[in-house]
Amino acid sequence: MLEGKETRDGAGVKLYRVFGGPHTYSLTDPFLLLDFFGSDRVEDYIAGFPWHPHRGIETLTYLIQGKVEHEDSTGSKGVLYPGDAQWMTAGSGIFHQEMPKPLGEEDVLHATVLNTMNKGLQLWINLPRNMKMTDPVYRDARRGDIPEVKIDGGRVRIITGEYDGVEGPVRVTSPVDPTYYEVKLEPEKEFKAKVKRGYTVLAFVVEGSAKMDDSVTLSEGNLAIYDDGDEVQISTRKGAHVIILSGRPINEPIAWYGPIVMNTEEELTQALIDLRRGTFVKKAPITQ
Repeated sequence: MLEGKETRDGAGVKLYRVFGGPHTYSLTDPFLLLDFFGSDRVEDYIAGFPWHPHRGIETLTYLIQGKVEHEDSTGSKGVLYPGDAQWMTAGSGIFHQEMPKPLGEEDVLHATVLNTMNKGLQLWINLPRNMKMTDPVYRDARRGDIPEVKIDGGRVRIITGEYDGVEGPVRVTSPVDPTYYEVKLEPEKEFKAKVKRGYTVLAFVVEGSAKMDDSVTLSEGNLAIYDDGDEVQISTRKGAHVIILSGRPINEPIAWYGPIVMNTEEELTQALIDLRRGTFVKKAPITQ
């Protein structure tokens, strides 16, 4: 089990870092970092994440409430609304900004509740050595594109991966073979899913409390790291909202500096040189 910590990132956005950094990567490989943000105080998030670079990683942003305006250095723009997801392959390099905003009257077509709450998660996924310098790609999945499977006393949204024969809309080429479920359970209900042996499997409790595999009970903000097996089981007495992740470990060394994750110190140095020279972005990102 891991317990995260409150922190601030970007231009001062208040968030909860579930895990992240070289000290946890051996436990969470191929996942580098997971941040949860959730506040109805506009001042906690309005400064956002202004222009910043990424190289050598992928990110998955999943929005639960509010909206996030995003833009990259090529001029591409978009907005994430509640229930939307975006998978970004930074690859060889990208500059972008992500700016959380409250929902206003102009957003009435995209949300049933207009308030100042902004809530969601961002996951960083490592890229293997042979894909660190791949071309950047955006993959957007709108709320209506993400399938939802009804289960006894709950539901499962599949952002990527497969559950009960239903595939998520985000498909990536990385050998990480990721799965990302959002699970909501009513009181006294349970959820089971098959997972692949040898994969890293994590479960983060967004709200409520949940018992993992009939053993430890986790409360809101806790992360479970599963032992190797072929099934996960989650049960709850009072109801729970849980994010489940799984992926094939990369098992390669990492060299990490802020938003750049490579394999060696030499590659990190080259990335910083590219930033200084203005040659960091090798190719404009593709939107899929």
